[in-house]
Amino acid sequence: QVITGGHYDVDCYVEDPNGKTIYKETKKQYDSFPHRAEVEGVYTFCFSNEFSTFSHKTVYFDLQVGDEPPILPAMSSRVTALTQMESACVTIHEALNTVIDSQTHYRLREAQDRSRAEDLNGRVSYWSVGETLILFVVSVGQVMLLKSFFTEKRPGSSGAGT
Repeated sequence: QVITGGHYDVDCYVEDPNGKTIYKETKKQYDSFPHRAEVEGVYTFCFSNEFSTFSHKTVYFDLQVGDEPPILPAMSSRVTALTQMESACVTIHEALNTVIDSQTHYRLREAQDRSRAEDLNGRVSYWSVGETLILFVVSVGQVMLLKSFFTEKRPGSSGAGT
C-alpha cells in the first residue's frame, strides 16, 4: 500500500529465483498478492516510481512467510476434540490476530492522515505569511495615501517663512 506521495500509486513486480516474473502491476495504490512458493530460493520484489520521479513515496508491505505454527504443540499430532482451555486459547489467538490486522490498518491510515495534515499545515503557513505581507504593503500604501491628502503643498515656497 502506498502511504504517501504523488498520486499514491507505484509499479511493482515479483520474480522467482529463476528470474520468471510471477506478479507485475503498474500504477497501483493497494494490492494483495498471495503466492505459494514452488521453487526454493531468493524471491525478488521491486517497487518503481518511474512515472512520477519528482515525488517521494512511502510504501508499506507485509510479507507472511510460511504457515502459522499450531498454537499448542500437541494439536498437530493428535486428532481429538479440544479441551475447553485449548478451545479458549484458539479463540483468543484468532481474536488477537484480528486485532493485529486492525492495528496495522489503523497505523497505515494514521500515517496517511499525518502526512496530509503536515502538507496542509505547510501550505496554510505559506499562505498566512503571504497574506501578512500583502496586508502590510496595503496598510503602508493606505497610510501614505491618506497622509498625502492632509499635507499642504504650496507652489514656489522654498522653505523661507514670511
